Amino acid sequence: QVQLVESGGGLVQPGGSLRLSCAASGSGFSINAMGWYRQAPGKQRELVAIITRGGFVTSADSVKGRFTISMDSAKNTVYLRMNSLKHADTAVYYCYLRNPEGTNWGQGTQVAVSS
Repeated sequence: QVQLVESGGGLVQPGGSLRLSCAASGSGFSINAMGWYRQAPGKQRELVAIITRGGFVTSADSVKGRFTISMDSAKNTVYLRMNSLKHADTAVYYCYLRNPEGTNWGQGTQVAVSS
């Protein structure tokens, strides 16, 4: 059983930056990959970026060059550094963790980009 807790969301102006964090906790779990999805009002949840246990990164074209995903394995924590934020980045951002048993989701943190 894994619990995921996100933090770092908030309101930022276009061009600004935020850093999201997601800490995983539990007992005896393994990690194949961790990452971030987002869901804007009226839209489906979409992949933002994931990082595998081996360090392989996959990210959406819309965030490449602006967002950077990283992981601190000692802390079981994944980060998403978000630079050059746009209005289109406004969404609830959900942390996820993939393991052999399936996918675990955080409760989400709101990111609002507004001028």
